[in-house]
Amino acid sequence: MRLLVLPGDGIGPEITAATVTVLEAVSRRFELGLVLDHDVVGHASLKVHGATVRPELLDMARASDGVVLGPTATFDFKDEAKGEINPSMFFRKNLDLFANIRPSRTYPGLPTRFNPFDLVVVRENTEGFYADRNMAQGNGEILVTDDVSIALRRITRQCCARIARAGFELAARRGKHVTLVHKANVLKITDGMFLEECRKVAAEFPDVKVDDLIVDAMMAHAIRAPERFDVIVTTNMFGDILSDLTAEMSGSLGLGGSINAGTDHAMAQASHGSAPDIAGRDIANPFSLILSCALLLDWHGRRKGLPVFEAAANAIDTAVEQALATGEVTPDVGGKLGTRTTGEALAARLLAA
Repeated sequence: MRLLVLPGDGIGPEITAATVTVLEAVSRRFELGLVLDHDVVGHASLKVHGATVRPELLDMARASDGVVLGPTATFDFKDEAKGEINPSMFFRKNLDLFANIRPSRTYPGLPTRFNPFDLVVVRENTEGFYADRNMAQGNGEILVTDDVSIALRRITRQCCARIARAGFELAARRGKHVTLVHKANVLKITDGMFLEECRKVAAEFPDVKVDDLIVDAMMAHAIRAPERFDVIVTTNMFGDILSDLTAEMSGSLGLGGSINAGTDHAMAQASHGSAPDIAGRDIANPFSLILSCALLLDWHGRRKGLPVFEAAANAIDTAVEQALATGEVTPDVGGKLGTRTTGEALAARLLAA
């Protein structure tokens, strides 16, 4: 399996280095034969190449079996004419990574305010209100006058149907329960179409229970009783917000794994940002990116029919759970280790198993 590794900005290089240590260890234990190709995006690329993402990286990504993208300083990149391109958007759009899969779960020994839960947010990843990716040309936000701005929300039957299918296929392997999250009481046409297409797909999965919640009510129910949910399928912006909430509910946003998957390509990406305020201090939690890479290994294994990659992904998940239980973690989740030593400790745990 060949992976294109792009560390990004802020804490990105630190958590990516820790993640690479873990990937090398799990590759050694399970004889995966991982090949890691390293390159740059974000500010490092802008400085050297004059663009945050250069076009040839897309060819490299297409030739790889997956991409590992560290967090980037997205908010800094405002003018594509000056080479300031959002790297996450670039790969999601050009590789058609339509499904953003974000699991969240509680861990034994890690205190939270909630009952134990294990859920997955399945978020449509290519349209909605996301102005940098919902148009074939141009941008989905328009400044009509200095005092009037408009944002366009694109919802298509194709994108609704394929994200629904991704969610139902996942639920069929888990707890056989899908919750559709929407705002169809107000967004009657767009979210109405989303619900209609999801229910068409649901008919193909008679063993999967289906219900739906309006997004604001969903936030309240997620806080009140997260254990009632299994797979949550929703549109882009709602899923972005909800998945950050559920990751933090698990104990830390730094525990939220995230994979962007399409039909032929996938990208592991931490669910959090580049956190420039703590960059270079060796205190950033690397588990989000590590867990994201476990999802990437699992995706590859299922797609290629290679159970050893699924086993490797499960081993990483188990090792993270054990590390949290024993305190071999960063301070944000109750430990005393740095970013680098957290990665090293997890790698040692994998090799010793």
